[in-house]
Amino acid sequence: MIIAFSVVIAILLLILIVFPPSSGKIPQFYDKNGEIIKNSLAEKCYLNVDNGDLGMIIRAKDISDPVLLVCGGGPGIPEYLLEDMYPSCLADKFVVCYLEYRGTGLSYSSEIKAEDMTTERYISDVLAVTSYLSERFGQEKIYIMGHSFGSYIALKTVQEYPECYNAYIAMAQNCNQKESEYLAYDYMKAEYEQSGNTKMVEKFENCPIRESAEMYNNYFSSSLRDTAMHELGVGTTREMNSVITGIFFPSLRCGAYTWQERINIWRGKAFSTKFPVVKESTNFNAFDEVPSLQIPVYFFAGKYDYTCSYALQYEFYEDIDAPIKEFYTFENSAHSPIFEESEKALKFIEKILKTE
Repeated sequence: MIIAFSVVIAILLLILIVFPPSSGKIPQFYDKNGEIIKNSLAEKCYLNVDNGDLGMIIRAKDISDPVLLVCGGGPGIPEYLLEDMYPSCLADKFVVCYLEYRGTGLSYSSEIKAEDMTTERYISDVLAVTSYLSERFGQEKIYIMGHSFGSYIALKTVQEYPECYNAYIAMAQNCNQKESEYLAYDYMKAEYEQSGNTKMVEKFENCPIRESAEMYNNYFSSSLRDTAMHELGVGTTREMNSVITGIFFPSLRCGAYTWQERINIWRGKAFSTKFPVVKESTNFNAFDEVPSLQIPVYFFAGKYDYTCSYALQYEFYEDIDAPIKEFYTFENSAHSPIFEESEKALKFIEKILKTE
């Protein structure tokens, strides 16, 4: 009886360590005296759009700063998780809004139909949030940032509605994802061949992604792709060795989300694999579909990024026509440069704001 009771207690303690309880409140900004900074903001809020609640996290050290809407990667994994793990400089210069897409994270609902989650639906949601932010913070136009999958949504949005935005910051821009996957596949296979890892080489050879659409799709959603990218330092971050230890377990401990919200993150992630917008993003070719923009565009690219090829990002930068365009390389980053090299990102952002 005592042994059984001890086992139960041990299991409960383990659960509390891995999955600690939380009120789900966003950490505030404090000054040197331990007081909340005047005019700062850190909150979780919701906007009802077309019979659905869109969850957002908004952070700012000064609410009079320019507004930045962040369209995160994934979809399904909230961008705020990266902010929580690798604090960036964004709230130092912006009122930052992290939108969690309909059907995912804070915006997850079991009543949502997967087939309704299209590119048009997501662009419409981004536009509604843009309008809300502009009105709430009294700014005629705002800035918008897209990261990875979110760069597809943000780029399409600013192409269609340039009048709503001051400028677009493209982090890990999705340019031609199929070509990016081919480049990554070849690079990773060659790296394993050079290191003599015959086991991984064999796995790549058993998954010839150029042979069929089925093989490509299977590889794109496989553990092989994620494992190789993170082992070789060309995935989410240069230092992240695994999405399990690097994202999954930290998400279970993130105090910005309640237990239920943390569960919904992974319910939404699984759900998003059925969304048309995901397939549409993987077939997107920015070179053909977005030859020009009417607003300035600034590229933030990690030199080691193979999730969205660095080389393709630079090629698209050279190709696109825009009133102002700049390309900023992060020499020690992979797929998430503002989180990996925060100080360098701050310098680039200060330059952008001065230009604007």
